[in-house]
Amino acid sequence: MLGSVGIIGGAATMTGAALLAGRAALKCGAGRVYITLLIDDAPNLDLQQPELMLRSPTQLFELKQLSILVIGPGLGQTGAALHCLQQALASHTPLVLDADALNLIAAHSALAESLQHRTAASILTPHPAEAARLLGCNTDVVQQDRVSAALALAQRFRSIVVLKGAGSICALPELNWFINPTGNPGLSSAGMGDVLSGMIAALIAQQLSPQQATLLAVYLHGAAADKLVQQGIGPIGLTASEVIDESRQVLNGWIYGAGVGQN
Repeated sequence: MLGSVGIIGGAATMTGAALLAGRAALKCGAGRVYITLLIDDAPNLDLQQPELMLRSPTQLFELKQLSILVIGPGLGQTGAALHCLQQALASHTPLVLDADALNLIAAHSALAESLQHRTAASILTPHPAEAARLLGCNTDVVQQDRVSAALALAQRFRSIVVLKGAGSICALPELNWFINPTGNPGLSSAGMGDVLSGMIAALIAQQLSPQQATLLAVYLHGAAADKLVQQGIGPIGLTASEVIDESRQVLNGWIYGAGVGQN
């Protein structure tokens, strides 16, 4: 059975971030995708992707069937964002935490403590600057020893960590770590991290474990970008939306091309 994904973000001027995450989740196999946009007069429909279901924060947190909640893409750092993050951390739903969710945790010790004490799975997807804020150091320190930085975050917050960048590091609280071999410089463009968050969520919604989903999504994200470059699309000018569509093709090729999804 395909599970449901919730996404919270998309504050003023950053609405596209949440929509990209939602479209990635939908096209990578989530059964249903609900999005909360933290803007006044939020629309109740994404005209480009009407399959996405837009909900208010109250409506989203009342949903009982969410398999995974993504919070952070375009979230902002307003009072409304802080309140939603507090609710998310207090929930028993697995979380993917990205972007401003990580910045808020770095800025508020009470949020960091809530994250440390969660019983449900938590997945953090920082870029080096966000990782540095969470660790209380500068970005140069993170980049000098990316593996140690990722492991420190995983252990401190009892979470799975994806330290993004060239050779993304996936670190586990048990101090195992992996370097992702796929990807290219095109993945540094706007919206790529939002897409990755949605992809991780989609795979969890398809009943992969949080660890499996994270490792596969990071690999798939890079593999889709690599395939596009092989086709002459990028790395210059590669867009997040192109990676979403290519990820769907690559994932289907892996599953059905190998006969896994056939009766």
